[in-house]
Amino acid sequence: MPRIVHEMLTGGAYFYIVKTIQKILWAGTWTLTLIGVLLVLRRLGIMAGYGKYLISPRFPFDSGLRNFPVLTMIHIIPGLVFMLLGPFQFLKTNNVRPVKSRFVFIIASYIIGVSALVMPFITLPLGGLNEAVASSFFALYFLVSITRSLRNRYRPGLQWEWLLRAYAVGLAIATVRPIMALSFAFFGLRPQTFLGTAFWIGFSLHAIIAEVWINLNREEAR
Repeated sequence: MPRIVHEMLTGGAYFYIVKTIQKILWAGTWTLTLIGVLLVLRRLGIMAGYGKYLISPRFPFDSGLRNFPVLTMIHIIPGLVFMLLGPFQFLKTNNVRPVKSRFVFIIASYIIGVSALVMPFITLPLGGLNEAVASSFFALYFLVSITRSLRNRYRPGLQWEWLLRAYAVGLAIATVRPIMALSFAFFGLRPQTFLGTAFWIGFSLHAIIAEVWINLNREEAR
């Protein structure tokens, strides 16, 4: 008898669905992590002077990065650390959560959050005011989540919940680009007109998914 049929007949349907959702979310997490790392490497390439190979005239993402080199590097280097260490904050090894990288991850997160909060007021976002408001709003949410995870460091369950909220929002930047690609492919929307909306969609979607994940794993995390 196939496993799925056996579990449904023996009352394990809910368990099977939960585990399937978890696997899907983990697959999405690793995919977005890869996208996030590639975005950082692309920006480093632009900063190194290879913008003519990496920036399309039709989609001028990150075209102004070299005008603000210090601020850009302050944002993207911790961003790379965040992307690389993020998934491992939620893996278990012999039921012990990683602690060695937690401090580095949280410091990197604070740098990302503060720089993301100030960048829209300095770099003039491609998506205009809409992008600036979305970026600032979720940067504040991100910083609040990181702070609350730190305050609950002696309460593992609550720390895990707030850390996951922060991580989900931080990872959302990797979802914004696919949203932009789909919006152009199907509706012909350009970054200048839709990037701000893509920020709201991507970050809100991640915040919602984080709450779903928390509710599916709350008992296991405690």
